[in-house]
Amino acid sequence: MEKIPMTREGLVRLEDELKRLKFKERQAIIHAISDAREHGDLSENAEYHAARERQSFVEGRILELEDIVSRAEVIDITQFSGDVVRFGAWVMLADEETDEESTYQIVGSHEAEIGDGRLSVTSPLARALIGKSLGDSVEVVTPGGSKIYEIIKVDYR
Repeated sequence: MEKIPMTREGLVRLEDELKRLKFKERQAIIHAISDAREHGDLSENAEYHAARERQSFVEGRILELEDIVSRAEVIDITQFSGDVVRFGAWVMLADEETDEESTYQIVGSHEAEIGDGRLSVTSPLARALIGKSLGDSVEVVTPGGSKIYEIIKVDYR
């Protein structure tokens, strides 16, 4: 069984989602199905079918989260330091064309959320950054073309 690298914070977020689905969403769906059954003929009951569809989605997500959590390998990033980019690092980059700065944390694929600055370790940008050091330039091929970034800060918070 293949381990899934993850930060402690990422694992906590997934465990919280799993608890919410198991103990709150399941109960809400049970009540929705029960209420819909009281409306009579189930074959034409849209509320019943919507609740059953939601139940199917939630049960599938529960199974997926249980698998991910059981295979999670938490990487303790507090043990890392220095200027070399590794899993868990917060990396500040400057676009060499526009001088626009952006900051990302390199995390496991199941905890990535680009809007929050969490970049999947399997993404092209993260793969280009791993092993590089402060001051290095990295070239990343994106769907919009090639981009060159300079690493201006590496931090392990």
